Amino acid sequence: MRAQDMKASSEQAEQETLFEWIRWMAPHEPALAVAIHIPNEGKRSRAAGAALKRAGLQPGAPDVFIPCPAGPYHGLFIEMKYGKNKPTGAQMRFLDTAATLGYKTAVCYSADRAIRVITEYLSLRKGKTNDH
Repeated sequence: MRAQDMKASSEQAEQETLFEWIRWMAPHEPALAVAIHIPNEGKRSRAAGAALKRAGLQPGAPDVFIPCPAGPYHGLFIEMKYGKNKPTGAQMRFLDTAATLGYKTAVCYSADRAIRVITEYLSLRKGKTNDH
């Protein structure tokens, strides 16, 4: 299954396509079995937003995290965007801080691009190649 074989017309659809690929590949790549979506988006009431912040919601946290070290990196954060959308200031600050702390970061405008970023990232692990 390839991402371009699935219809995607929004950031949500692109991310769903990405996670469909992740779930499909996870039996062959253990690092993908622990990939997560950080549900930071969505409109909430002021009270619900305050409760989530108290519980650890981090403004600007990227959409996808793969907590697996590769090469010089501790893990991979991906912020998904679509069309003409740009990362917010909070998102860029989070990505910049994560990069400073030793994480690989990327902003991807399609599932295909995110798949390439993940594949290249995982190939940095010892003994791995881009042939997966």
